[in-house]
Parts: sequence; structure tokens; C-alpha cells
Amino acid sequence: MNTRKIGHSSIEISEISLGCMSLGTDSKKAKSIIDRALDAGINYLDTADLYDFGENERIVGKAIKGRREDLVIGTKVGNNFTPGQDGWTWDPSKSHIKSGVKDSLQRLGTDYIDLYQLHGGTIDDPIDETIEAFDELKQEGLIREYGISSIRPNVIREFVEKSDIASVMMQYSALDRRPEEEILSLLKENEISVLARGPLAKGMLSSNGEEKAKEKGKDGFLSYSYEEILAVVKKWQDYKAPERSSEALALQYILHHDTVASAVFGASSVDQLEDNLSYLEAAPLTEQIFGEIQAMTKANMYDKHR
Repeated sequence: MNTRKIGHSSIEISEISLGCMSLGTDSKKAKSIIDRALDAGINYLDTADLYDFGENERIVGKAIKGRREDLVIGTKVGNNFTPGQDGWTWDPSKSHIKSGVKDSLQRLGTDYIDLYQLHGGTIDDPIDETIEAFDELKQEGLIREYGISSIRPNVIREFVEKSDIASVMMQYSALDRRPEEEILSLLKENEISVLARGPLAKGMLSSNGEEKAKEKGKDGFLSYSYEEILAVVKKWQDYKAPERSSEALALQYILHHDTVASAVFGASSVDQLEDNLSYLEAAPLTEQIFGEIQAMTKANMYDKHR
């Protein structure tokens, strides 16, 4: 498994990595997925305190017991909730971040977090206070690096200008090419990496993409109408790039950009994980194939006011 550095940090993570939100609450099943991912060379696991209201962090922590030193763990903070109760509120305050990290450390069963990420954010947040909290946690040794999880260009620009973030997690796929508009170049200039979530576009770029498109794209997808998304997904399925699966092609597309440190996919079963691990056997992506994919899909645009 090839690795890439997260931004300007010394942390290296596998080019494909496991987003843990889809693991579910069956700890035995979740451990089988995590074990297979780690055995395949994946070394980055991404979770969040909000996933199943803390239970996901507990499951991940239990599954990696005895293997912590070989792994890079990322989790997120910013949503204030009470375990056992429905609902949450957005809270990017310094006090919440500094208390939230202690809860995450306890649930994960570790004494440090490799990558601590703000789980969202708006331009109206107390951004300076938020940054101060992360900087202090880094100085205290509770986290190694920090980043944000955001699709808002205005928020991303604020953190690029004011903070020492190492990464930005954002939605990015061949069907959601918004980061290509300006964000990828901005982050590259500032030595900040992208962790690309949703690389299979809700499964629409997977081997059963047409079925997923009928389910997930029925109300359209970004600037695609339902009819357009069906047509594009059918072209994707019919596109026979040699020596690679639909999943591998989707992962290779976003990893073609060296600003992307890792493609973070979810898996709710070992079989689904195996589909994504086909990336490891794929032939290298050529510039010709990359260009053909771009011609097949739309260059979506961000809302400039976000």
C-alpha cells in the first residue's frame, strides 16, 4: 500500500482508508471489517464523536486494541450531544473542543489522537477561539495534528489563512468535482492535504452504480438532474477502462491529484471492503483515461457565498 503525507506534517497515511461511520453497532462485524482493512495495508481509520453518539469511537477503539502504534486515527469534534439522547447542537467553542477530546480519548482507549478535525463549521463561528483550542491540544500532546471537515470555501479559506491545519476533509468524487474549481490549488499552495470522503458518490460509481443511482439520485445530484445522473452512471458502467473495477477507477480518479492524501471510503461489510480493495490490483491511471473521465462528468461549482 502506498502512503502519502498529510500536509506539512510527518504523518503518512495509506492512499485508501476506512471511514468508520458505516460500520454499524455490531462490534464483532465491525472488527472483521477493520481487521481486513488493516491486513490489506490500510493504516488510517476515520471516525467522529457524533457517529452513533460515541459508540463508533468505542467500537473502533476496541477493534484496534493491541495495534494502536501501527495506526493513524482521525476523529472529529464540534457537535455537542448527550449520549443516550437524540439530537445535538453545533458547538465549536474552545471549552467544548477541549472537553470533547477527553471523551474521545476515553472512548478510543488511547492517550493521543493523530488527526483531530473540526466536524463542520460556518463563517460566523468564533474561528480564532476554535484555532486556539486545537493549537493548545497540540502543544499538550493530546493531538498530533488538526484539520477541518468542510465543504464551505469561505470557511476553508479562513482556516488556511489563520491556522496550522494539516488537512481538509471534503466530499470529492468524479461526480462531485467541486474541489477542482479552486480549493485543490489553494490547499496545495499552502501544503495542506485533502482527505476525500464520498469517493464513490453514494455508491453510484461502484459496480452496482445504476441501482444506486436510481435510489440515491432520484432527486438529482448536485447540478445533475435525475435523468443526467442515470445517463452518466450508465456511461461509467459501460466505460471499460482496462484492468480495473468501477471502484478502483473512482478511487484512482481523485488520487490522481497529489493534493489528496487519501480516499476515505465507507464499508458496511467485508464484501464491500473487498470491492474497494480492488484498487490495489488496478493498472496505473493514464492521463488519457483521466481526461476521458473529466469529459464524461461535470465540473460542478461551489456556491460562492458559502
